[in-house]
Amino acid sequence: MIGAPDFWWRKRGGALLAPLGALYGAVAWMRLKAKGGGAGVPVICLGNPTVGGAGKTPAALAVAHLLLAAHERPFFLTRGYGGRLSGPVRVDPAFHHASDVGDEALLLARLAPTIVARDRVAGAKAARLGGASVIVMDDGFQNPSLAKNLTILMIDGRRGVGNGRVIPAGPLRAPLNAQIARAQALVVVGPAGGAAAAIDAARRRDVPVFHGRLEPDRNSLAALTSRKVLAFGGIGDPEKFFATLTAAGVTVAGRVSFADHHRYTAADAQALVARADA
Repeated sequence: MIGAPDFWWRKRGGALLAPLGALYGAVAWMRLKAKGGGAGVPVICLGNPTVGGAGKTPAALAVAHLLLAAHERPFFLTRGYGGRLSGPVRVDPAFHHASDVGDEALLLARLAPTIVARDRVAGAKAARLGGASVIVMDDGFQNPSLAKNLTILMIDGRRGVGNGRVIPAGPLRAPLNAQIARAQALVVVGPAGGAAAAIDAARRRDVPVFHGRLEPDRNSLAALTSRKVLAFGGIGDPEKFFATLTAAGVTVAGRVSFADHHRYTAADAQALVARADA
């Protein structure tokens, strides 16, 4: 993960910061226990127990596809990370930019109506008044203000929970057991070799464990498999993206990693094109 300390992913890393992590974890645990307000419609929350990419957005899109196939009217509700608007605001991809509502909100809005709101209860109300029959949250698991009917925790199978410590000593947003106890399912994305601690914690609490994988769009792959590519990514774990390309048979001649939610500039684009041409 770009920008995350290396010791987060070492078995005994972060010991000196463990007291701070324990304090942060205690506060986060108390927040998790708080009772949230109702939305008036069912709320499905996709969350992750750690900082960084775990596949929440692809999972939220997959859930919305299932709901649409069942003739429901799902609305996405998201904080709009990286955007300046506090909301509630209904995202219009033809009008809003990533600087307004964040990049993830624009991606979600291509599939279903999307509400950006820092105040989740107000955002849920806007979704319900807009005609939502169910709300899909792409984040907000650790935010207690809105009650959830179904919570699914996502975890990267390769990285797992790292050293098992809470921020700033490790990548966990709250103590692992406290988070698992608030979930109805755990989904491990990709090979599960690094996720043993999370899987064990889920099984001890009879939380169902599912395994998933990210599959690239076949039409997009068909356009790439006959040539060398320069791969670049500004996501929580660019290495996962690069590995997906390689596993799909794409010849990756070069890789460039940016920080999560990186805002690309004209200079970035020019440098990437020049490197690709080279």
